[in-house]
Amino acid sequence: MPITVRKIHKLFGAEISGVDIREPVSALVFGEIRAAFEEYSVLVFRDMPMDDATQIRFSEMFGPLEIAGKANPGVGTPFARQSNLDIQTGAVIPPEDRRMIYQLANYFWHSDSSFKHIPSLCSMLTARIVPPEGGDTEFCSMRAAYDSLSEEMKAKIEPLVVEHSLIHSRGLVDASVLTEEMRAELPGARQRMWRINPINGRKALYMGAHASHVVGWPIEEGRALLDELTRTALKPEFCFAHKWRAGDSVLWDNRAVVHRATKYDTVKHKRLMQRTTIAGDQPTVPH
Repeated sequence: MPITVRKIHKLFGAEISGVDIREPVSALVFGEIRAAFEEYSVLVFRDMPMDDATQIRFSEMFGPLEIAGKANPGVGTPFARQSNLDIQTGAVIPPEDRRMIYQLANYFWHSDSSFKHIPSLCSMLTARIVPPEGGDTEFCSMRAAYDSLSEEMKAKIEPLVVEHSLIHSRGLVDASVLTEEMRAELPGARQRMWRINPINGRKALYMGAHASHVVGWPIEEGRALLDELTRTALKPEFCFAHKWRAGDSVLWDNRAVVHRATKYDTVKHKRLMQRTTIAGDQPTVPH
């Protein structure tokens, strides 16, 4: 039987049913999932509690996985852990702990791994422990944002290249949250201001909190353009929020959307999310 695809938002996003992604998925069924991914950018799978091995197996169908760097508690594994729980003890981490300060930047709109020379294809986040309120994830269609631009603006940004950096995005919260070792591991990368889907040819704005400045422009002038484009992109009609339930899995296209976490009571409630990030296959800036 074919999978069932139910649209979440008029512009993007779909809930997928009719398949259990915890089980081995046939090439035929995966082809349907992949086609839905290319079309809808965000796929939601409900009521399928994942363990680490199952999440890795399904994620790897999209490509090789990135390995978490020194800044993340999941360092050395395929998991970028999003949680207020200590990875060793399970105790709630105090808000003033570096690990929680680091995660504050997740409240900014961003595209995962845009600070890498070869940026990611997509991410998969699975809900293991969910707070009773708050902690949603919001998504914004950067395809819709690009389509809304004037022809003049599209021509203006066509040749532009932007510096993306984890140092920049974490600096928006606390410049001291990254150690020198962490800074050296991820010095940043240059990306085009747009990405294109090779299957359907649709373009999307490519920016977010990691985007620092326009290469070759005066810093303030470049940031003013980024701010203008951000205001254009982040319109309510281009966005939706996913309200998590334990057992949810959400897969999103980092080429086509930006996302952000929303706040929850990190002292009162527990939250554990495991993210796998699927690597891209080429840089955005031609050489």
